[in-house]
Amino acid sequence: MRASRISAAVTLALLSLASAPAAAETTYVTGDRMLDVETGRYIAAPLIAIEDGKVVSVTSGAKAPEGAEVIDLAGHTILPGLIDMHVHLDGRPEYGGYSDLQFTDRFATVLGVENARRMLNAGFTTVRNLGDGDYNVAGIDQAIEQGWVPGPRIVNANYALGATGGHCDQTYLPPSFDAKSPAVGDSPEELRKRVREQRKYGAEVIKVCATGGVFSRNTEPGQPQLREEELRAIAEEAHFWGLKTAAHAHGAEGIKNAIRAGIDTIEHASLVDDEGIKLAVQRGTYFSMDIYNTDYTQATGKANGVLEENLRKDREIAQIQRDNFRKAHKAGVKMVFASDAGVMPHEDVGGQFGVMVEYGMTPLEAIRAATVNAAAALGQSGKVGVIKPGAWADLIAVDGDPLADVGELADVDAVVKGGRLVSAD
Repeated sequence: MRASRISAAVTLALLSLASAPAAAETTYVTGDRMLDVETGRYIAAPLIAIEDGKVVSVTSGAKAPEGAEVIDLAGHTILPGLIDMHVHLDGRPEYGGYSDLQFTDRFATVLGVENARRMLNAGFTTVRNLGDGDYNVAGIDQAIEQGWVPGPRIVNANYALGATGGHCDQTYLPPSFDAKSPAVGDSPEELRKRVREQRKYGAEVIKVCATGGVFSRNTEPGQPQLREEELRAIAEEAHFWGLKTAAHAHGAEGIKNAIRAGIDTIEHASLVDDEGIKLAVQRGTYFSMDIYNTDYTQATGKANGVLEENLRKDREIAQIQRDNFRKAHKAGVKMVFASDAGVMPHEDVGGQFGVMVEYGMTPLEAIRAATVNAAAALGQSGKVGVIKPGAWADLIAVDGDPLADVGELADVDAVVKGGRLVSAD
């Protein structure tokens, strides 16, 4: 009986070993140095160990085990994958004004697939998509997660909320079309319902238009379009469901309304005044300021079909926004990287780093805006925007020193997402 019990125990042990999951394979990434964005210091000869798509260790000067899979980035500086906090993946700037009406509805979905690939190849391994049409990006996000198409991690808003006739409504077509956004509302209770609807269809962040805008008709950027109590209803409802909020807000009054209402990030913040800057510092509100895309818009907008009304508004606020970026940063407002890609080409957004430095940031501050600051604003600190144990193994490599020349980030040489090399020159 004793022998029988031993035999049974051995059989059970062997069955247990056979059914146990296989040990995760370890991939290693090496390079000349790695920027620790939290400390601002370089780690020489890093060895980054990765299992199941996440970083398990970072050491200096060690060698990978014999026969291990190694992504060798010799001659390069390694940084965390970049985060763009304001993109529109289903649009292209080449189709401005009314020119996109020549295409079928699903044309934008296909554009979004390509835009996602281009952003990933440019080094942006995480993006926040703040507004699209027809739930295009929800589908693209699912296709990326299922491995059908390449692209970054997406934090998606679906439709942006707004007032009837406001910047986030359909403002280009005559009454006979009865064209309207499904996410408009004209009272606190209506807008609470819009929050729930967008969440129902997969929104991970709620975007709202607090003021008029540049690329809509019959709205001016400085014009408030939702009252503070309406914005507060949106913020409260989103936070109740565990979602962050972002407010498109160019005008000073709309910015202050959004901050007081509890909105988490202010998009554009072009015409912010001193009171608004002070409020943002006091409340810990993030500014997400797209200070690069106007170069593209003014150079090519007319040829792309952008209407003169929109180009005029863009010209009027462009330099004011850049000057206010400098002022807000100097005052201590928390800042994140935001390009408004879709207004400009998605593949070119890395050029904004140089403009951020031109208007007051150090290279390290600009890099942090697109890594640790952005991760904190997303509520994903320690998951993205850093290279340390427990974080997704999202990395980029450049061949120079980005702390000496932040322009290196406009020409990324290699991209690793989840421990897999997805792009390399």
